[in-house]
Amino acid sequence: MKLRDIYEAAYRAGIDADPRGRDGVARVLERAQKEFDDLSENRRWEFDQETLVNPYADTRILCGDPEGDISKVLVGIDLEVGEVLLADTLRSRGVAVDALLAHHPEGRAVARLEQVMGLQADVWRRFGVSIAYGDAVMRDRMAEIMRAIHPRNNEQVIAAARLLDLPYMCCHTPADNNVNRFVQARCDELATDSTVEELVEMLKGIPEYREATLQGTGPVIFEGDEKRRTGKIMVDMTGGTSGPVDSISKLAAAGVGTMVGMHMGEDHRKRAKDEHVNVVIAGHVSSDSLGMNLIIDAFERQGVDVIACSGFTRVSRA
Repeated sequence: MKLRDIYEAAYRAGIDADPRGRDGVARVLERAQKEFDDLSENRRWEFDQETLVNPYADTRILCGDPEGDISKVLVGIDLEVGEVLLADTLRSRGVAVDALLAHHPEGRAVARLEQVMGLQADVWRRFGVSIAYGDAVMRDRMAEIMRAIHPRNNEQVIAAARLLDLPYMCCHTPADNNVNRFVQARCDELATDSTVEELVEMLKGIPEYREATLQGTGPVIFEGDEKRRTGKIMVDMTGGTSGPVDSISKLAAAGVGTMVGMHMGEDHRKRAKDEHVNVVIAGHVSSDSLGMNLIIDAFERQGVDVIACSGFTRVSRA
């Protein structure tokens, strides 16, 4: 596959699993096109034209020739300078590493992480929370994340990859969309009077979570009791990073009885406790592995070999 083929396949897989649906994604792309068209000629140079076809600012080819052939790729959840050096060492030992594929974004892709966060409002809408509320509160949270990320040295890893002539790509929200859809479908198969314990056992039957359980980071109950019934289960694993704490109360009022996520901060957990909402944390790195695997299967079918590192557990469903 060409690097561009891998990139395009990744974001298209994200669109296929996007909670906004294809029509919703089309409207996002239309708004991006209008924004570009409305810019004066002397401002267009700073516009990221990838947003005209790819709605995920956190998924990009960050360095390397998009037309380069890729036969073997080093895949990790976080690929930092150490992993770039690892790839170079592998090459020096005769292992052909054609590109690096990270889940968590770096470079420009992390600098504009807040642009993907609005997607969370659409996840909540599917569970009965007003889209007007979701859009309003996510705007404030998006601005907060932008301010937090802006001072970071986002180009450190990309500079190292560029110096060692290693193409580098990241795939964030498309993978998160896929794990969100996959786990939600499994949860929807459970009866609403299933117990939290039964939910956890179902998750542990998924290979990535089974492996994480052996590593001590598998699915756990963060809030609630294993004998409590789940009620309506909402999986919340996409949209960049956590939304505002008050969203927990809105979801509880809409009838969500159990939340399944990758991670949850203490303030959110305490609000869930106050609202009597069960919280099951499936696992962060294991969920990221699952999402990446669902996308990488298509690359494997095209003959691309994968070397797993940095927390990534390869499970093939190809």
